[in-house]
Amino acid sequence: MPKKTYRQAINEALRQEMERDPRVVLMGEDVAGGYGAPGEDDAWGGPLGVTKGLMPIFGRDRVLDTPITEGAFIGAAAGAAATGLRPVAELMFVDFMGVCFDQIFNQAAKFRYMFGGKAVTPLVIRTMYGAGFRAASQHSQCLYPLFTHIPGLKVVLPSNAYEAKGLLIQAIRDDDPVVFFEHKAMYDEEADVPDEAYAIPFGEANVTREGDDVTVITMGRMVNYANQVADKLDKEGIGVTVVDLRTTSPLDRETVLETASETGRVVVVDEAHPRCGMAADIAALVGQECFGSLKAPVRMVTAPHSPVPFSPALEDIYVPGPDRIEAAVRATLDNAVARAAE
Repeated sequence: MPKKTYRQAINEALRQEMERDPRVVLMGEDVAGGYGAPGEDDAWGGPLGVTKGLMPIFGRDRVLDTPITEGAFIGAAAGAAATGLRPVAELMFVDFMGVCFDQIFNQAAKFRYMFGGKAVTPLVIRTMYGAGFRAASQHSQCLYPLFTHIPGLKVVLPSNAYEAKGLLIQAIRDDDPVVFFEHKAMYDEEADVPDEAYAIPFGEANVTREGDDVTVITMGRMVNYANQVADKLDKEGIGVTVVDLRTTSPLDRETVLETASETGRVVVVDEAHPRCGMAADIAALVGQECFGSLKAPVRMVTAPHSPVPFSPALEDIYVPGPDRIEAAVRATLDNAVARAAE
């Protein structure tokens, strides 16, 4: 199976779905290159080159450069989805949601409900998120909990290139609005990715490691850190189950609760802020539904409740990493042992 980067996998998913279905169109800032400007045609492919090469294949009727007006083109994409197209709109950084959020949560997310189930809105909003890229606090946030909170939206966080391709294909084929989160620090990371098209169903978490001692539940980039910790602790005889949620809406409650009950010790890792975040949501779910099975309190590993710092030294401390995850796993085990001895 060929190795492909996260960036290449997303590009390939877009190309294959655009070839398969002529209703799929791509729109966003700098996705096609400035028309009529001097220099190379298709000069950018978005800020990090993810869509580069698609405009020469499909033309400017299907790969549309938009003005720097997120409110306008996200609204246009929602309207296009409601009237027969299957648009993929690129919201350059999720931090820019503030200027187009009404079009997402008050319009696209509610079309099916407001029209009595008769409207479909096959809209995909691709957006970058996450710290670790030295992009400062206005371009580095993890805002997927805000979108997860909204009924009518599906929220996707792929953890590697293989997941990115399969989940994006599923997103484009879905008849509901999907917000597809791409971690900007992962674009050059490689994984085995098939050449052929494949779809990964929403709402089905992936258990990437299996162990009997502690369950780590996480998503996106944090899955890779959790896997590193699981592999390290396995050499010491500590078994760690790692659950990659894949989607936060729909959420695979069954896998979360089953794996939590099996070990009785749970660590939830989330790059977002701790207040009203996914870690808090999942910790509450486990505490409510698995209380009788727990051998220790649920622990959360998150970023601090503060803006993302620009300083490289501070940003490295800000982002949850393997060391913090390992410490939380060990503390959960120690707590369980202490409680058993009482």
